[in-house]
Amino acid sequence: MNNIAIILGSTRPNRNGEAVAKWVFDLASKRTDASYELVDVKEFNLPLLDEPIPASQGKYSKEHTKRWAEKIDSFDAFIFVTPEYNHSIPGALKNAIDFLYKEWNNKVAGFVSYGAVGGARAVEHLRVVMGELMIADVREQVMFSLATDFVNYNEFKPDLKHKDGVNKMLDQVVTWSKAMKVLRD
Repeated sequence: MNNIAIILGSTRPNRNGEAVAKWVFDLASKRTDASYELVDVKEFNLPLLDEPIPASQGKYSKEHTKRWAEKIDSFDAFIFVTPEYNHSIPGALKNAIDFLYKEWNNKVAGFVSYGAVGGARAVEHLRVVMGELMIADVREQVMFSLATDFVNYNEFKPDLKHKDGVNKMLDQVVTWSKAMKVLRD
């Protein structure tokens, strides 16, 4: 059975992403096609990238990097939950991604985003980053609008139609992660 991380990429106090990630995790946990785990970037307390050697060489010297690498390496696929900040992803998420290289390779990603336009531009940027890390990303994505899926822009109340979108995205991620296993082995 494949292991899939639902990665919460915002570390901001009072972040909306925590409710979104937990909602996605609750939906995923009802499925029996993979094992799902919620991974909060905030819990790893990663400093601004401080490794002296590029991640592509895999020579990590810091304990926080080794801990992060071990966690990410344990997964076959990822669901990134991201807000859109200034037409892109949060710096904390990009920083966490940049700490590693081979731990991401030949895996699969799906995206859940939120923001003024559903976080669409953040996902566009993430797709480019995924390509460089040799992560295959699925087409289906879930986007939440701050205006319609949140009360007063901060209380998460998703439209029920999003459940179908999450399950379609998870279907693609699970199928692709099984196919990519050949490359990982």
